[in-house]
Amino acid sequence: MTIRDWPLSERPREKLLHHGASSLSDAELLAIFIQTGTAGNSAIQVAFNALEEFGSLSNLLGADKRTFCAAQGLGDARYCLMQAALEVSRRNVFETVMQGDVLSSPEHVRHYLALHLTGLGHEVFAGLFLDNRHRVIEYRELFRGTIDSAAVYPREVVKRCLSSNAAAVIFAHNHPSGVAEPSDTDVRLTRKLVDALALIDVRVLDHLIIGQGVQTSLAERGLM
Repeated sequence: MTIRDWPLSERPREKLLHHGASSLSDAELLAIFIQTGTAGNSAIQVAFNALEEFGSLSNLLGADKRTFCAAQGLGDARYCLMQAALEVSRRNVFETVMQGDVLSSPEHVRHYLALHLTGLGHEVFAGLFLDNRHRVIEYRELFRGTIDSAAVYPREVVKRCLSSNAAAVIFAHNHPSGVAEPSDTDVRLTRKLVDALALIDVRVLDHLIIGQGVQTSLAERGLM
């Protein structure tokens, strides 16, 4: 049975139009992008199979092109659609973050950083560089690492802050394991960066650990 044979109220597009995107399951949302199924499988079944293979929606969206396209029923065209949708979401949130003081919209900042860093198979250490009114100057990936670590060099961070003329910075890095608990190494590194950047009058406002659907703030934990 194809989706066209389903009752109108159960079809993903019609369900979205009548009840909003939040009413759809992960598989139903994916099915809208997948659009058509394969021999013997509807678009929703292809979506279910993909989610089962990758383990989660974020893992699917964070997969590299070769891995994504190798999954049955996906491929280059659908990879392009998903990456475009992700980038639209990032830019939409970034516009919101850019509109004023980031401290007035901490949830938008977390969402923006999570969009960049969730689901990656390797660690990325990034910075959101701010001016003296805490408005965003730029977001930049600073270091890339392996599945469980990334080497971070304070000297390079200092250089980046100076080149962007930043007055403050919010750091973030992901834990590919999905667990957002800060390690002792994370805490020591953060304090080292705080001390190094204090010498050039740049404030470290926070360091966020990005996990699977959760973000942990070292500032809120009192670990900075």
